[in-house]
Amino acid sequence: MSTQISTPIPNTTVTRDLRELDKKTDNIYESIVIIGKRANQIAVDVKEELNGKLAEFATTNDNLEEVFENREQIEISKHYERMPKPTLVAIDEFLNDKIYFRNPANEDENE
Repeated sequence: MSTQISTPIPNTTVTRDLRELDKKTDNIYESIVIIGKRANQIAVDVKEELNGKLAEFATTNDNLEEVFENREQIEISKHYERMPKPTLVAIDEFLNDKIYFRNPANEDENE
């Protein structure tokens, strides 16, 4: 699964109005848990993708004399370093209704 980000997400810290985060759940803590779980999912996906790409460059010999600089490997690493952090992506997805979530405790109360 490739993690391509279509909307412009800032790479730096953004000041946010916390009231925006609890509009969908009516509970800021529940919103933070949802965002945190999604950020972990994104981080795992990105890490697996990066490890898969870097595995192509792995050598079977650990001889220091044979280790050399690989430009393509460096460019791949730089690309992933420039990507927005998983938390920023998760917050953006949450605010733009791109995350599906449910609370079984609330569903029990409604029945």
